[in-house]
Amino acid sequence: MALKTQKNDAKVEAFLAGVADEQRRTDCLAVLALMQKLTGEPAAMWGKAIVGFGKFRYRGKTSEGEWYPVGFSPRKQNLTLYLHCVLEKQTALLEKLGKHKIGKSCLYLNQLEDAHLPTLKKLIKTAYKNPEIAGAETI
Repeated sequence: MALKTQKNDAKVEAFLAGVADEQRRTDCLAVLALMQKLTGEPAAMWGKAIVGFGKFRYRGKTSEGEWYPVGFSPRKQNLTLYLHCVLEKQTALLEKLGKHKIGKSCLYLNQLEDAHLPTLKKLIKTAYKNPEIAGAETI
């Protein structure tokens, strides 16, 4: 089964310029620079609203394909960082991170200044170097 969210040729800069909330847009530009620096990868659009860096192949129970190890999206409720390192395994780092919420591979921040930057950098590096999607294997 093909994934709905695919890498595409949409322009990251144009997407981020369209973020209405000024603080969210500023946070996104900071995360963009941070992820580019930490991964050495160019930013690419995945679907209509996700900025991803790098790619890896995986196989899950119901799908397989290419995915990005780290990325982010400016959602209405929060800044969502996609860190495919199975976040619940990163308890030591998450305890130091500051105000946040997590999902399987999602880190939710109300604003970037809520996060302890050195800890956030470690989480991004961990996800980029060792991508893992819960219940899937990298191939």
